[in-house]
Amino acid sequence: MALQSVYSVILLIFSNVFMTVAWYGHLKMKEEFNWFASLPLIGVIAFSWAVAFFEYCLQVPANRIGFKDNGGPFDIMQLKVIQEVITLTVFTVFSVIAFKTELRWNHFVAFVLLVFAVYFIFKK
Repeated sequence: MALQSVYSVILLIFSNVFMTVAWYGHLKMKEEFNWFASLPLIGVIAFSWAVAFFEYCLQVPANRIGFKDNGGPFDIMQLKVIQEVITLTVFTVFSVIAFKTELRWNHFVAFVLLVFAVYFIFKK
């Protein structure tokens, strides 16, 4: 069961990388590539859908492997909280690297509260 936890979390991390690129990558790509900046909105949507396809190819197995009713270690609430923490972590790394976002004290407080969310969701 410990191996299923690891597989589930790793798949969630990679799926969130694709999700973040699908949702926010186009904002940076228009700055970096002239051809991308000239795409109409429907082209940007198609690009994002294409990237999001790979997110789903990882997200769905991650949830299936990790879900308690499928033999995994996590209940549905635990999967969701794990997902949200990974999402915000991946997004934070992405925004700092791609957009040079400066992290402030309130961001760190929010992360601490997320750690508490994980603690409480696993509390029996």
